[in-house]
Amino acid sequence: MSEPKLTLYSDANYYSPYVMSAFVALTEKGIPFEIETVDLAQAENLKENYSAISTTRRVPTLSNGNFQLSESSAIDEYIEELFPAPTFPAIYPENQEDRAKAREIQAWLRSDLMPIREERSTEIVFGGQHRPPLTPAGEVAAAKLYDAALRLLGERNNLFGEWCIADTDLALMLNRLYLNGDKVPEKLVDYVQRQWDRDSVKEWLALSAR
Repeated sequence: MSEPKLTLYSDANYYSPYVMSAFVALTEKGIPFEIETVDLAQAENLKENYSAISTTRRVPTLSNGNFQLSESSAIDEYIEELFPAPTFPAIYPENQEDRAKAREIQAWLRSDLMPIREERSTEIVFGGQHRPPLTPAGEVAAAKLYDAALRLLGERNNLFGEWCIADTDLALMLNRLYLNGDKVPEKLVDYVQRQWDRDSVKEWLALSAR
């Protein structure tokens, strides 16, 4: 059976943390895929040709033949099921409870911590920009993030021992702060640097550096 032809739709700048998650998931699986860019600044995502592909009119969207799927965590889970371990490298933990916890972390990072996302955009992470000190609301969100990350990691180098896609997502959120020069606990600095050293992440960073 021939491999499916996959196309990942990305923002034109490669600044989206959600596209990054799907890109890293596909790259870790070792699956060939193509990238098509959508210029969000020109509202290309709202045009008819893209709305015919993406129900949500957002990025990322993954196209697999006649099937299209948006929302990064849904794409990550679909990729894991479409290309399962042990034939392909796993991107979620093997243990059922750990796998559920990884999905919880992904959902939390996408739905909470709004002050961090507003005050520390990914232009800091991928574009080298810097922002003023955090507001009180931002400081509360950062403290919440640090406490949760430290509790989740414990003494491990990754969230669940072996790397999983939730590690990339968590490291991205932490890097919004660390790369801006905000004070981040040393253990978490070591963690984000380790995650950023993965080949799949480096491939994404090379795209965003163009």
